[in-house]
Amino acid sequence: MTGATATWTAYETTSAALGALAAEGATGALSGERGIVYLSAGRVVHAESAFTPDLGALLTRSGAVPPDGWWDAVDRGGAQHRVGHRLVDSGRLAAGALEVCHLGALFDAAYFVLAHDTRAHRFRPGAAHWLGAVRSVPVDAVVRESGRRRALLDRIWPDSAVDTAPLTRVPGAGGAGLPVRRVRTLTQVDGVRTAAQIASALACRTYHTLVELRRLAAAGLVAPAPAPVPPRTRAPDPGGGGWQDPDTALLRRLRDALEAL
Repeated sequence: MTGATATWTAYETTSAALGALAAEGATGALSGERGIVYLSAGRVVHAESAFTPDLGALLTRSGAVPPDGWWDAVDRGGAQHRVGHRLVDSGRLAAGALEVCHLGALFDAAYFVLAHDTRAHRFRPGAAHWLGAVRSVPVDAVVRESGRRRALLDRIWPDSAVDTAPLTRVPGAGGAGLPVRRVRTLTQVDGVRTAAQIASALACRTYHTLVELRRLAAAGLVAPAPAPVPPRTRAPDPGGGGWQDPDTALLRRLRDALEAL
């Protein structure tokens, strides 16, 4: 293999590697620190990240497609990379609705893949996503939109930990007078859920959820939840020669006392 598909590892950032692959007209999957971008003939056809709800979650939780309809399309079309076509051909979803939801999920995931723009980890030539092609987007448009989103979010609140960490409400903070959409987002903040989980629960695009969460953070209403305190290590029983459960150590002492009597 020659060209960008063989030399993408030379680039310092994922966006630069994507640009080289686009120039080569490559097809395959480029893995970054926070997700994967799928290319076909040098154009982005899909992106996914653990920090965003997948397309299936968005379609089923919003009621656009019933869960059994979604999984039927996955079962029947996944092996042929035609899940999207299966949804449309079966009449479960209009082509335009699929395209809009797919592009939203693509740009949401691409934001996380490119948010810190670290070096890409791996490129798998020829790899295709099981969804299949819905609409392709030029690489430079994806990179440009990701940068625009990052800049806007940083203007609202510059701490990107809000995007990925479990979030909690700030004790004693109010919340009166908030717009309805922000109130709905705030009600999902429970000290455990991340932005992606909140977006999934609301059947909402992740980027829109991030905007509301950063505004809530800027207002002093939410913050990243503190890291859990690690469990305390049990001390060894002096007479046991090893690590003992407290109940076991007590029984040993009772046995010793009875034997002494």
